[in-house]
This record gives sequence, structure tokens and C-alpha cells, in this order.
Amino acid sequence: MDNALILIIEDEPEIAEILETYFVREGFRTISAGNGAIGLSHHIRLKPDLIVLDVKLPGQDGYEVLAAVRRRGETPVIMVTALAEDLDKLQALRLGADDYVVKPFNPLEVVARAKAVLRRANGKSNRQILRVGPLAVDAEAYTALVDGPSGLVALELTRTEFRLLAHMAAFPNRVFERSELVDACLPEGEALDRTVDSHVSNLRRKLTAAGADRLLSGVRGVGYKLSDLNG
Repeated sequence: MDNALILIIEDEPEIAEILETYFVREGFRTISAGNGAIGLSHHIRLKPDLIVLDVKLPGQDGYEVLAAVRRRGETPVIMVTALAEDLDKLQALRLGADDYVVKPFNPLEVVARAKAVLRRANGKSNRQILRVGPLAVDAEAYTALVDGPSGLVALELTRTEFRLLAHMAAFPNRVFERSELVDACLPEGEALDRTVDSHVSNLRRKLTAAGADRLLSGVRGVGYKLSDLNG
């Protein structure tokens, strides 16, 4: 936890400065962003250990930023907001927030909560949950779930289908050539483009049955991609 980087996404400079001061006093590094777009850019470039995120932001609100962060991975997030309604708290937690603090707050409490969240995060395995739209792929547990119209559905995939899905989920919206997928995902002896087509066809059928029919698509003359339909 020593020297951990805290990203503060807060549009009120005074509040951001207060939080930075208290975090620095406790040995953390900090970076601030005044809106969601800048915050998400910092998240990609700097890979912070924890995000302190305001809900009421110009442009993208905190819920939209949180959803984008969760689609990328499991960076711990503490929501800080003036909204005290239970529904707001439930919305934040449903989207994947690790904790929730209501303004006005004691900065020492925010720092203490950040330390607790970081301890919990450091106690977990280093597994990464890959999220693309309604899809969540856990490469370590070898599971893939779709949050479909009827609730969560666990996909029953072959080993090759899972490899293909996990490989594409690591790079949402990127178009993969068939030859790339052969090299990365198919075992020796299956290195044919038409074999990829067969596996992908089966994978698309299973995604469609789970309620994610638009997630995996073909790009004519090139290959396939998983599309992040939420942004």
C-alpha cells in the first residue's frame, strides 16, 4: 500500500486539493482530474491503485465513469458525493463501487476507507475480470458470464471457444484477423482459418442464446471483434 497512486476525479478544486493533501500526508501519491474524460484518460495511462470518484461531474457523470472503469478491469473505486439517498448508494454498488462516502465528509475518513479498500484488494488474487458490455470473463476461474435479459447466464464453452472469447475480451472493439486468432488461441493441428470460423460460429450461437446476440461480430474480409456496446 505504500506509495500507492490515488486518482481523484472531482470537479470542485478545493475538495480535490483537500483530499490530495490528506492522502499525501499518509504517504500516497495523487493525481487529480476535473471531469470524467480526463479521469478516464489518467486511468488508462497511469493505472492508479485506487480511484476516488465524485458522482456529479460535468459531461460524463460518476456512474458513467465507474461503468467505464469496470469494463476495463477491477481498479478499486470509492464514490464521494452529496447524494445520500439509498438508491444512489445501491446504484454505485451495483455498478461495482467498492465504497461510498457522502459529503460533507471528514478527509481522514476517506483516507481510512481507501486504506481498507486497498487492503481488501491486495488480499485478493491478481485475477483480472475482463468485461465487455454484458459479458464478464474470468480467465483464472475459466468462466464466462452474460448479464442478459433473463439475468446472469454462465456460458458452457469448449476450451478453444473460451480461449477465443478471453483473447478478444482483452481488447474490446479491436478487429482480429483469423491468422492472429489461430496463433493465439488454437492448439497445434487446428491452424486453419476455416477452423476459426467454425469455433466462432459456435461461440456466437452460445452468446446469442444467452442474450448477447450483438456482442461478437464478423468484419468482412478481415476477421472478428467483440464490441463494447456501452461505449
